[in-house]
Amino acid sequence: MPLADIHAVVPVKNLGNAKQRLAGVLDQPARTALFRAMLEDVLEALAGAPSLAGIVLVTRDAEAMALGRRYGAESLVEPENRGHTAAVEFAAKALAARGAGALLQVPGDIPRVTSEEIEAVIAAHAPAPAVTIAPSRDHRGSNAVLCAPPDVLPFRFGDDSFFPHLAAARALGIETSVVECAGIGLDIDTPDDLEAFLASPSDTRAYRLLAEDLDLEAGRAQVPAGRRRASRSM
Repeated sequence: MPLADIHAVVPVKNLGNAKQRLAGVLDQPARTALFRAMLEDVLEALAGAPSLAGIVLVTRDAEAMALGRRYGAESLVEPENRGHTAAVEFAAKALAARGAGALLQVPGDIPRVTSEEIEAVIAAHAPAPAVTIAPSRDHRGSNAVLCAPPDVLPFRFGDDSFFPHLAAARALGIETSVVECAGIGLDIDTPDDLEAFLASPSDTRAYRLLAEDLDLEAGRAQVPAGRRRASRSM
């Protein structure tokens, strides 16, 4: 029986201080502009995935909420910014209380994600209770996690979450699938990630911003002396 009533969950911290680990390459206005562009790329991919019943932003940021509304997303307002794991747990409890069928966690910084990749993750999912994970490119992070029911898995996000998530699911006897997706796998947190993203041009808002508006190219993303500022048109 196909998985139904799947809600994508995207945790979003305050845009005004986004992507601090890129501070050696981009100043804060540029980092904020980059995260805004990446988030919109992600929202567009999610909105184009027919198997999703809805999109939920977990955020306290008014600009993120307004952007989400353009793509039909609702916002769950956290009492405080407590981090990625706490945000997903907050959404999981809310969705489980509604009787939702499944939760698909995706971060807001995977601009190359496509609707087809989202559908591939969903297609690989086993009957509930089940977990499907699309890992980061280095197989350390859990860049997409599909859980049915929404609160079936104890979450633990961060730089080392993929294998702990697998271990937690298997310890609970939960059917687990792994899907490799190039777009989902590339989250942009560090200058190395930025370099990898710029190495292959893409038709994304994030790439256009970096390559055109910020004039940042592959091979220059790790040069602190070339720290880029957001253009005045943003």
